[in-house]
Amino acid sequence: MTMKSKPTIGEWFKNRHVLITGATGFMGKVLVSKLLVSCPDVEKIYLLVREKKGIDPQTRLQSIVQQEPFRQLREHHPERLKKLSVIPGDVTIEGLDLSPSNRDCLIQQVSVVFHGAANVKFDVPLKDAITMNTKGTANVLALAKQMNNLKSFVHISTAFSQCGEKVLEERGYPTPISPENVMTLVDIVDNDLLEALTPKLLGVQPNTYAFSKSLGEDLVNRSGLPAGIARPSIVIASWKEPAPGWIESMNGPTGLMIGAAKGVIRSVLCDPNFLIDAIPCDIAVNAIIALSWRVGLENPEKPIFVNVTESGENPMTWGEALEYGRKHTLSNPFSGILWYPRGGITNNKLVHWICVFLLHLLPAYFIDGVCLLTGNKPFLVKIQSRVSWGMRLVQYYTIKAWIFRNEGIKELRQSLPVVDKETFFMDTKAYDWDPYMKTYVLGARKYVLREDPSTLPHCRYIFFWYWVADGIVRFGLLALFSWFIYTLISPWLFTKTLVGVLEN
Repeated sequence: MTMKSKPTIGEWFKNRHVLITGATGFMGKVLVSKLLVSCPDVEKIYLLVREKKGIDPQTRLQSIVQQEPFRQLREHHPERLKKLSVIPGDVTIEGLDLSPSNRDCLIQQVSVVFHGAANVKFDVPLKDAITMNTKGTANVLALAKQMNNLKSFVHISTAFSQCGEKVLEERGYPTPISPENVMTLVDIVDNDLLEALTPKLLGVQPNTYAFSKSLGEDLVNRSGLPAGIARPSIVIASWKEPAPGWIESMNGPTGLMIGAAKGVIRSVLCDPNFLIDAIPCDIAVNAIIALSWRVGLENPEKPIFVNVTESGENPMTWGEALEYGRKHTLSNPFSGILWYPRGGITNNKLVHWICVFLLHLLPAYFIDGVCLLTGNKPFLVKIQSRVSWGMRLVQYYTIKAWIFRNEGIKELRQSLPVVDKETFFMDTKAYDWDPYMKTYVLGARKYVLREDPSTLPHCRYIFFWYWVADGIVRFGLLALFSWFIYTLISPWLFTKTLVGVLEN
C-alpha cells in the first residue's frame, strides 16, 4: 500500500466500534481522550469497567469524564462524550462477567480492541498478578476470537517484561513455563504453598508483575489474531496532551520526585551514569493508536511487537534527571514538606544504607520520640518504612541498564501520513528534558498533590525559612562535631606540648 493510498488514522477509525479495557487507569484515560479528540468519526467506544469499592461502572465513568484528560472535550466537543458506552464486566472472570446482550453486541460490532487492564504493582502476590495480567489477557483474547469483524487487537505490555534479557528485541520470547500451566497452578494450589513456590517460578524475573506480563505476551503471540504488542518503558507525565505535565500516579519516578522534594527521601540506590528510558504518556498512547492502525492495515499473521521506548534518541541519565528535578522542585516547592530537600543518588550499597540510617531512620525515630513526649501521634517511622519498602521494589530498575531495540516506533513514525505526523506525534527527540522536567514538576504538584498554582508564592516563603533552618542545623552540627573532635584531640595536644616544654 503506497503512502498516498493509506488512510489516515482518523479515516481508518471512522465508523468503527472500539473496545478498551483498563480505560479507568492512567494511560487508559489518555487513550480514550485521544481517540475522541483525534478520531472524531469513531462510531462507539465501549469501556469495560467493573464495580469498585461499591461504585457502579456508570458512576465511575461519570467521575472520570470530569477529570483533566476530558476537559477539552467537555469544553469544545461535549457531544463526542456520548460515543462512550460503559460495559459492566471484569477481565479476571471467565467470560468477562458480561451480560448476554452486551456479549452479543461486542461480538457483532467491535473491530478494534485495546487491552490495557493490568495490575501494575510490583509486590502483589503471584495469584493476584496472574489473575489480572495473565488470566485477564486470556479472557479478553477469548472474546476477541469470537468477534466477527475484528481487524486489530493491541495488547499493552511493558518494556520490562523480559528483565533477564540484556537486549530486548521486538519479538516474542518463549516462557520457561506455559501460561496455561501457571494459571492452572494458581487456581489449585493454596496461597501459602504458592508463596513458597513463587521465587522458583519467577526465575530471572524480579517480581510478579514482570512475570505475569511476560506470560500475557506469550498468550497474545500464540493467539492467531491480527495483533500488536506495545511495550512502553517508564511512562511519565504528558508532554502536550491532554495537558502539559498531566500525571495522576505516584508510581515510579513521580513518587521518587515527590518524596525527595518533600524532604522524605534523601538517598536513592541508583547508578547516576545509567540512562533512564522514560517516555511521556501522550507519546506512548500515540504509538499504541498508530500500532492498532498498522495492524488493521497489514493484517499480520503474527503479532507486531513495538518497544515504545526512547532508546537513546534523546538520552538522559539518572544523574541528569536528579539535577533537573532538584532544580525545578527547589524553584517550585511543594506544600507540607518535612524538611529542606537535600540528598542524592549513589550506586554504592554501603554508602546508600549508611545514608538511609543517618538521614532516614535516625531522624524518623527522633521526631517520633518528640511526638510521643509531647503527646502527639508518631508518624514518621511508619512513613519511612513505606518509603524504604517502595525504594527496595524500584531499585532493581535503577541499578541495571537494558538496551531496547525500537525500530518499530521509528517505522511507525515514518509510515504515518503527513497529516498524522503532528496529530499523533511520536518523536522523542522533539522535546528538551530541562523545560519538560519543569512541566513535570508543576504537573505533579497540580494533578497528583492537588496543589493550586496560586499557592506557589506562599510555599516559596515557607520554603525559604526551611532553608534558613536547615542552614542553622547544619552549622550547629558542624560546630558540635568540631567541638567533639577538639575535646578528643586537645588533651593529647596539651600533653604533647607540656612534654616538649619539660624536655627543653
